[in-house]
Amino acid sequence: MKKIITCVGTRPNFIKITQLHKYFAKYPSIQHKILHTGQHFDQNMSDIFFSELEIPAPEIYLNATATSQIGLLADIMVKFEKVLLEEKPDLVMVPGDVNSSLACAMVANRLGITLAHIESGLRSFDRTMPEEINRLIIDDLSDLFFITEKSGLDHLVEEGKPKEKMFFIGNTMIDTLVNFKEKFNGSTIINQIPINEQPIATVTFHRPGNVDNLENLERIINILEAISKQFTVVFPIHPRTRKNLENFNLFKRIEENLNIVLFPSLGYLDFMKLIQESNLVITDSGGIQEETTYLKVPCITVRPNTERPVTITEGSNTLMDLDPQKIIDLASQVVEGKYKKSNVPEKWDGKASERLVEVLVGNLL
Repeated sequence: MKKIITCVGTRPNFIKITQLHKYFAKYPSIQHKILHTGQHFDQNMSDIFFSELEIPAPEIYLNATATSQIGLLADIMVKFEKVLLEEKPDLVMVPGDVNSSLACAMVANRLGITLAHIESGLRSFDRTMPEEINRLIIDDLSDLFFITEKSGLDHLVEEGKPKEKMFFIGNTMIDTLVNFKEKFNGSTIINQIPINEQPIATVTFHRPGNVDNLENLERIINILEAISKQFTVVFPIHPRTRKNLENFNLFKRIEENLNIVLFPSLGYLDFMKLIQESNLVITDSGGIQEETTYLKVPCITVRPNTERPVTITEGSNTLMDLDPQKIIDLASQVVEGKYKKSNVPEKWDGKASERLVEVLVGNLL
């Protein structure tokens, strides 16, 4: 019997592992356990995802608690070390680039346990982003590399990683979208949006560079007010963003705009239904770039860079700085039907998790 522990702790990473247990179940000689670090504690950012997406309840819960990033990393590492010494797994798997993944990767490496990285090789080349540092370190510690797009393969080759340990499997996040499309089509979230003849623009902002200072938040509000003249703007507000809007006395401006519909953070099914029905998405998220690409929904990503270039070169994503006029002009192109055409990238077909498990079985059995 071989044992694998998959470590998750945040909303994006829950979405990346929903199909794994289904394929591991085909191999009785492999025991697969899910470990939840506790990094995301809000119900809509954590618990609801396990129930909505039919992920088995985590068999191991670290309940990491800290008020700083360093404290969180330390707490996860201390608790995870105890788990590994007790469980003695043959392999640890971490998805993405969040602090939970970094902490678990470092402990697994230090204890000499084989480490696999889902979403390996993505690079923004912006070392001011904590996620970029996390990605680089996790890949340096990893033994097996699971790659979502060809840029990841190119980066790992350039960095001298062993080619025989690289596996271009596709995007496990898209597996979830494909497998739950019928279920999220049953969401009634659209019924909560006032009906008018305007198209829908869904907006999400949460990155510190966009929402932690007054000047940038004012730019965001100006964008929302301008595009609300052409779109019904739907704004599921991240807790961090709402807090800052209130602290800077900006929340009332969007609250009183009848063409801006506010929601708290949404569960996966409601959010994906909303994205599917949107005519435009404006975001600073990583994963939403991929989901809109698969659904062929025009997406403006408000960031100086992206680690997912295929969403731009092949997909429906456009990268822009926080420049209100340029964003407003591009939104107008969507209304006029002049936005670029897009395609779904290679191997984004709903079968990446199956390919991943087959690789692990071949490497462990």
